[in-house]
Amino acid sequence: MAPQKKRLSMRIKTNPIIHLHTPHFLPRFDQAAAGPLLMLAAALVYTLLNLLIKLLGPHFGVWQIGFYRFLGGVLVLVVVFGRHRNPYRGHNMRLLILRGCVGAAAFLSLVTAVRLLPISTALVIFYCFPAFSALFAFLIYGERITLPQICCILLVMIGIAVLFDFKLVGNLLGQTMAVVAGVFAGLTVTLIRSLREKNGPVIIYLYFCTMGAVVTTPIFIHHPVFPATPAEAAMIAGIILTSVVGQLLMNQGFFYCRGWEGGVFMSSEVIFTAFVGIVFMHDPITLRFWIGAVTIMGSVLALNRMNAKLKKSN
Repeated sequence: MAPQKKRLSMRIKTNPIIHLHTPHFLPRFDQAAAGPLLMLAAALVYTLLNLLIKLLGPHFGVWQIGFYRFLGGVLVLVVVFGRHRNPYRGHNMRLLILRGCVGAAAFLSLVTAVRLLPISTALVIFYCFPAFSALFAFLIYGERITLPQICCILLVMIGIAVLFDFKLVGNLLGQTMAVVAGVFAGLTVTLIRSLREKNGPVIIYLYFCTMGAVVTTPIFIHHPVFPATPAEAAMIAGIILTSVVGQLLMNQGFFYCRGWEGGVFMSSEVIFTAFVGIVFMHDPITLRFWIGAVTIMGSVLALNRMNAKLKKSN
């Protein structure tokens, strides 16, 4: 067994906190395949989340959806995983709170950008976060990134821009907030690396949901919106469940790959979302879709292949 894999194996065996806070439904794979598989699974679940949000009535605003997502996530995690212990007990509480605050800031910034810009413009700018994650990984951990890996990140960003027919439109404040959202998201996924050493995916997401609930609850109280039909109640329940499962899969995936790598793998979400729009919303299939999708997935597969070769050489 290679030294790096041996150290990882010993850390998993001797760290009770990882077992304590890792749900049994989350699978454990070979290290080389685990990161991409978990991130792709999270992207698929987030695609279902996007579909539910799109189908929800227009009287539910972003803040109301955020409130149900965050507070619902807190309740689900506490009920399911906190029955026999304190669910907020974790390692490095300050970093858990910081990650929750940074994640909430990313959410707020993205919400502001979406309200001020066309959603395609906001999302294309936001999905630059793997590049920021790579920068933070270098500044915080001293990680190096190779030229081929940089090319993969750039190609993913180009593919998303092509897929969304990117045009830099809208006011400067909206564009700035989209960049700020990308910066905070990049820092968030970078901080998860440190947290995943001694904390499971449940407690990381619990702190994120808690900080998000703190932010969205006052706005929801000022303008509450409740489900009017059983169908709307079912969609809100689906939003909560898909958010929980998707985030837990993503947090678990970051145990096996670096933050910027996970961001590149997660970018496949835009392809799945566009495909859902084509199948269920009857969006047109354009050449732009195929060019963007092939560029994104080609970059994801190339990055995975490079990482697999690197792990074998070690």
